[in-house]
Amino acid sequence: MSQSSSDDPWCRRYRPARDPAARLVCLPYAGGSAAYFRPVAMALDPSVDVVAVQYPGRQDRRGEPAISDMQQLADRVHEVLDRQPELPLTLFGHSMGALLAFEVARRRQAAGRIPDHLFVSGRRAPSAHREECVHRRDDAGILAELRSLDGTAALVLQDEEMMRAAIPALRADYAAAENYRCPPGVTVAAPITALTGDGDPKTTIAEADAWRRHTTGAFELQIYRGGHFFLADHAAQVNAMLGRHFAASARAPRAS
Repeated sequence: MSQSSSDDPWCRRYRPARDPAARLVCLPYAGGSAAYFRPVAMALDPSVDVVAVQYPGRQDRRGEPAISDMQQLADRVHEVLDRQPELPLTLFGHSMGALLAFEVARRRQAAGRIPDHLFVSGRRAPSAHREECVHRRDDAGILAELRSLDGTAALVLQDEEMMRAAIPALRADYAAAENYRCPPGVTVAAPITALTGDGDPKTTIAEADAWRRHTTGAFELQIYRGGHFFLADHAAQVNAMLGRHFAASARAPRAS
């Protein structure tokens, strides 16, 4: 099956939906690719159009320059979504992707299209800033950071050619996340669900809970056992949560 039912290089549809009622846009972590969210696409009901975003600078887009500025990346994703058929929108981002989801939601809201929901995973709140400079390290330093987080980086770390090819995108992604700044008072109207691992070295539970300050809608914090890539161990629970969200959304009346 083709990776995408669209000719847009940003979009990957691993299980094209027929007559979709809603759309889930998935935004990967630093160094990640759209394929990380393939299991989500396969798990959800076919009525949900699951779009995993493929950032430039990796895999089939490795010939394009990676984007190292969060605002520019959010602008591009917002433009991509404008080219998609209009559907109720939910955003799911992990790590760097969580910040990107928030910034895309701000742009959708400014355009009068408030997302239904934000699921932000494995990332402290936008205003919970830490001084980090992984993007300024040499190649060995960036790879050491990946090893400290474990997760899906293992395959890349075992293959020297893949490792070298991944470094420019990794450096750009870390720069986008580490140079990002957001004042405490910036909010979106969409409800937010924050997901975090109880042993994540990149996010404390208090930093995850601080996402509540960035929505004027409902907020929920869900804590899982695990580190930065806790999603891998709790995929069934997270997919079930997303399924319940879309089932409830389908039942809810919409304004005409």
